[in-house]
Amino acid sequence: MSEHRRKQPQSQGGGRAASRRAAQQRPGRSAGPGREVPPASPGGPPGGQVAYGSRADARRADRRGGSGRGRPGGKGANGGGGSRLIDYPRAGKSGWKRYVPSWKLVGGTSLGFFAVIVAGAGIGIASVGTPDAHKTAVAQNNVFQWADGSQMVATGGSTNRQIVSIDQIPVSMRNAVIAAENESFETDKGVDPMGIARAVVNMATGGSTQGGSTITQQYVKNTFLDSEQTLKRKVTELFIALKVGMTEEKDVVLAGYLNTAYYGRDAYGIQAAARAYFGKDCKDLNPSESAFLASLLKGPNLYNPDGGIGAAATPEANEKRARARWAWVLDREVAVGRMEKSEREKYKDSDFPARVESEQARGLNGQTGYLVDVAKAYVLKNGDITAEKLALGGYTIRTTFEKPKVDALVKAVEDTRNDFLDVKKRPEYDTFVQVGAASVDVKTGAIVALYGGPGFDQKHYSNNANTSGVPVGSTWKPYVLAAAMQYGTQNSRGSGISIDSKYNGDDLAVINNREGKPLLAADGTPFRQKNESPEAHGYVTLNEAMRQSINVPFAQLVFDVGHSKVRSVAKATGILEESMDGNNNASFALGTSTPSAIRMADSYATFAASGTHREPYSVQSVVKGGKELPGFEPPKEARAMDDAIADNITKVLQNVVENGTGTKAKKLGRPAAGKTGTTDQNKSAWFVGYTPQLSTSVTLFRNDPNAKGKDRKLLSMNHVGGVDSIHGGDIPAVIWTEYMREALKGTPVKQFPEAEDIGVVADSAGAPTPTPAAPSSPSASPSTSPSTSPSMVSPSPSPDGKPSCRPGPWNLCDPTTSGGAGNGGNTNGNGGNTGGLPSGGNTGEPSPSQTGRPGRPGGSTNWGSTMGITGG
Repeated sequence: MSEHRRKQPQSQGGGRAASRRAAQQRPGRSAGPGREVPPASPGGPPGGQVAYGSRADARRADRRGGSGRGRPGGKGANGGGGSRLIDYPRAGKSGWKRYVPSWKLVGGTSLGFFAVIVAGAGIGIASVGTPDAHKTAVAQNNVFQWADGSQMVATGGSTNRQIVSIDQIPVSMRNAVIAAENESFETDKGVDPMGIARAVVNMATGGSTQGGSTITQQYVKNTFLDSEQTLKRKVTELFIALKVGMTEEKDVVLAGYLNTAYYGRDAYGIQAAARAYFGKDCKDLNPSESAFLASLLKGPNLYNPDGGIGAAATPEANEKRARARWAWVLDREVAVGRMEKSEREKYKDSDFPARVESEQARGLNGQTGYLVDVAKAYVLKNGDITAEKLALGGYTIRTTFEKPKVDALVKAVEDTRNDFLDVKKRPEYDTFVQVGAASVDVKTGAIVALYGGPGFDQKHYSNNANTSGVPVGSTWKPYVLAAAMQYGTQNSRGSGISIDSKYNGDDLAVINNREGKPLLAADGTPFRQKNESPEAHGYVTLNEAMRQSINVPFAQLVFDVGHSKVRSVAKATGILEESMDGNNNASFALGTSTPSAIRMADSYATFAASGTHREPYSVQSVVKGGKELPGFEPPKEARAMDDAIADNITKVLQNVVENGTGTKAKKLGRPAAGKTGTTDQNKSAWFVGYTPQLSTSVTLFRNDPNAKGKDRKLLSMNHVGGVDSIHGGDIPAVIWTEYMREALKGTPVKQFPEAEDIGVVADSAGAPTPTPAAPSSPSASPSTSPSTSPSMVSPSPSPDGKPSCRPGPWNLCDPTTSGGAGNGGNTNGNGGNTGGLPSGGNTGEPSPSQTGRPGRPGGSTNWGSTMGITGG
């Protein structure tokens, strides 16, 4: 084989691999001090250099060679550490000393950490804004006050809280809280560094994240944050507290904390707590009571003497803790200079403050629920306040209700019920007997008292004082007489008639329509009106008919004057149109309309005020955020009728009390006027009466308050209390008298105005003695267009006979009384029956008469605003 074709053997380290390895060598690489590398020889390793064995060897050699790099004059790996920013582990040290940091490293690190913290805090404080208070922190109750400004109840909001300003929080409470919670409050910036350190240690060791909170931090937590215990929430609280501490006044923060803290007994805030534990406003707290409330901030579950939740929170254990904490707070106040030692010595262990009964179980019990409901209805009707706004709370509502009068009315009702009713003995009769009552100030129209029922706590939620559907009976007759005196009758040729006008009073007398034709019953025969007793009275004056509450004269009079005129008078005195019976029958005159007790008391007050009407109202003022809201000024007065007419009605109703069906009211011992009322089948009984100062109505009826719809109907009161029937002159008059005696105690006795004789004597048709013709009125003429299309109403006669006497304190009939209680003003027909009595028509009725007294026009229809409490 030719020599040039023979492959030359490769020397170790030669070839392409050697070329690559040579290329990988960096320039300036040295084999070591004092050694030279000769030029490469194609025949083998240069200068006897040992060849690299592999790529891995080349990489390792490359890394080892790096240790020999350096700048001229620099030190190599063996020459000591080079220049480093952080000398750690420390160069020039050996062994464990290399790992001990120098003081420069420690100082620099600490300084840097502090700088980062400060910079971060600055950025955090600058960037964080004070958030809006969350809704639960500002949610409040509405505070309802009595007429004198004292608190009745706080209710209506989602949280039992009433926010007060710092000037309403006594200094003793401020001192107690600062001493116990945050001694440096007035000088710190909202946080306590040592407290924060303790909190951090607690969190680091897995303990509670609580601890270290200043008053400012607790205010921030209550107002702006939720209550979750997390590191994120704690950091957020810290930044907001710093911000608040630098921007808010200390008084704002302290008041905010005391208004948002929880004290137990469902009380949020210092005002609610003062009411819950001591039954007083927070401004009236003494130092001992303040120390007690401050001790509750430690945790009411364990410090409220009522007891709490858990085995450790028994009343006994809590009482012991509360006493110890209370004493400690007082001592602490002395220690920090917030109480004189002499003041502290006044409070011994035996002086631990007594608390009132827990309000949690009370709520809207007794009459409070009814009073609040009436006041709320008035607020919603008259102010620019929606139901939603009212539900958020924060309103202070000062009512017209006077606590002594409310208490007197409750006592009068309960004493009478307890003596008269016996549900166990007579369950079939005495069950479901209801009482409703209302009392109105004559001069102002203010509702000063009412009785709505046993109370919400007794599961009686309907307000009997403001109920509808209970016919008023013969207490309606004064409106018929007033209309005749104001507008006249078709027999008086347009002139107002006198109370001495005579009408037939015989039982079962035929009633004529406006045409002078008999009303027809359902069977086509003439309708005959029934009185309560079959006694033959003959023709009697209207004054006498009112005294004995004889039905027949008024059943005829309403046709002679016209139903619409009677409605007009009733409306002018405050009776709501929707509560009036719309039927134009004889029963309308006898009380088938259903006004509430509130409206009846207010309406009769118009008579007491000589014809001046004032709408009933229950709220004096409403305040929100320290500002009094508009819309709650007392309603303006309006002229309902001539004063001479009103005074004559009073004269007639005085006769009812002095000599008629209302004689039980004589026991009041001062001038009084009133009217009894009893409805068909004895389903309701009323007494409405007044003095020159106060007008009060009382109704008695029987139904199931929890029944619904058609099942909620009036039941007969025959045999209730063990007597055959109940009349307005009996139980209602007794309740009225007992209440009025107490309510007017200390009030000067005042006489009614003297009533002048007015009107013409205009007897009804058929009177035995003719009367002089009434002077014609140039402004009016007799009717020429009587009704021709009567509607028929079937009569509903009342039971015969007078009530049986019942021995005992009530003396339910008085045989010495002229007229007795037997003519209680029974109505014929309940609720406006249809199908028997003709309407008689509303056309051609006489025009109003004038008394000729300056500024007192008769028949005025200006009945004022409709701002009052609505009621059936």
